[in-house]
Amino acid sequence: MFRETAVEVLREVEATLIPSGAKVKLQPGTQVFVTQALGNSYTVYVNGNLVRVAGKDGDALGLVILEQPDVNEMEGTVEDKVWMQLKTCFDPEIPVNIVDLGLVYACNVIPLGMNEYRVEIVMTLTAPACGMGPVLVAEVEEKTRQINNVKEVKVDLVFDPPWDRDRMSDEAKLQLGLL
Repeated sequence: MFRETAVEVLREVEATLIPSGAKVKLQPGTQVFVTQALGNSYTVYVNGNLVRVAGKDGDALGLVILEQPDVNEMEGTVEDKVWMQLKTCFDPEIPVNIVDLGLVYACNVIPLGMNEYRVEIVMTLTAPACGMGPVLVAEVEEKTRQINNVKEVKVDLVFDPPWDRDRMSDEAKLQLGLL
C-alpha cells in the first residue's frame, strides 16, 4: 500500500473507475495516490474515487511499466494456465489474488474439438453487495481469453455457498494479518 505520497499524472491515461467499470481519462498534472500495484495494474485514489490504471501505463504515473509474462510461453496445461491467470486478478481494495482469497470455487476446461477449449469458472465475492463483481468478472474473462486455444469463456458469479474467511489460503490470511 502506497497511500502516503501523491504522484502526479505525467500524461493523459485511460483508467477504469471502480467499481462501475466506466472508462475515464486522468489528465496530466492530476495528483493521485497509489494504493496498490498488483496483478499488472495500479489502483489509484483520485478525487474521492478509486481507479485502475493498466500496468503498461505505469510511466504515466512516473512509475515502472508493469509487464506480465506471456502465459502462452509458460509450461503447463490449459487448466494450469487458467489458474496462473486467475492468480493475477486482484480486488483493488485487497492486496491478495482472487484464488488465494478463495473466491474461485471451480474451473473447468472443456474440450470443444482439436486444440480448442471452453473454460467455465464459478466464483464469488467477499460479500454479495460488493460492487467489484462486474470489474472482477470482466478481468477474469479477459485474462482467460488471452490463453491460446481458449475459444469460449463463461464466468458464473454465485453467492451460494457464501464466501467466508475459511476459504482463504494460509498465505492470504498471513498477508492480511489473520494468522
